[in-house]
Amino acid sequence: MDVNEVGRFWDENAPVWTRLARMGCDVCRDQFNTPGFLAMLPDVAGLSGLDLGCGEGANTRHLARRGARMTALDVSPTFVRLAADFDEGETTRIAYLVADGCLLPFAPKSFDFVTAFMSLMDMPGQERAFAEARRVLKPGGFLQFSITHPCTDTPYRKWIEDGDGRHIALSVADYFRENFGEICEWMFCHAPAELRETLPKFRIPDFHRTLSFYLNALADTGFVLERVCEPTAPDEAVERFPLLADSRIIPMFLIIRARLSR
Repeated sequence: MDVNEVGRFWDENAPVWTRLARMGCDVCRDQFNTPGFLAMLPDVAGLSGLDLGCGEGANTRHLARRGARMTALDVSPTFVRLAADFDEGETTRIAYLVADGCLLPFAPKSFDFVTAFMSLMDMPGQERAFAEARRVLKPGGFLQFSITHPCTDTPYRKWIEDGDGRHIALSVADYFRENFGEICEWMFCHAPAELRETLPKFRIPDFHRTLSFYLNALADTGFVLERVCEPTAPDEAVERFPLLADSRIIPMFLIIRARLSR
């Protein structure tokens, strides 16, 4: 599956995804994934940043609020339009464009940092994305990205429950079977029931790779690993959204920061 096909799937997902995310239904993102990412992020005030796979722009706006001069891109024209149209005062610091994260339309050494919030695992060429990030980064610049955890987001996965239906463990398999565009269908589990019954599910091409693939691809590209985080939901989030207790059982997400030498 090539980037054009991937873009078509995401363009179809974009209207419903944006509607539900802006309603607060992307609970994992809002309650602990993005907060964990931002807690690990170095000071970016005054820096130029590039956000790969910006979606509807929520995380790019977080970076702009921290004082970064942001450029954001996505393969979905609809996502880019919806992100650019959503004005919270940050648009003067964010330039949006439709582009492929594996073939960046920028000159070498254009940015101080590159981010990718939950987008690399959806790209059909992660190693090219790392190489392109390296090309457009200035010496000493960093790449920070989050992905679904490769060790638990496997082609086969099934929750194991106790007698009361509570999740107590996760059964995984086919970890070493790499996917190259298998379509996964799902919906935010915290979307209102009436919407989950009427709205189409997201159809997302999956490109599962192993943990060693990501780490070796970074090293082969010239990055040096700097920091790693496997975020968990805080107590107050679990109290509000009990399903987030799953993040205490398994690592759901992986956040990595790697840097170029000066």
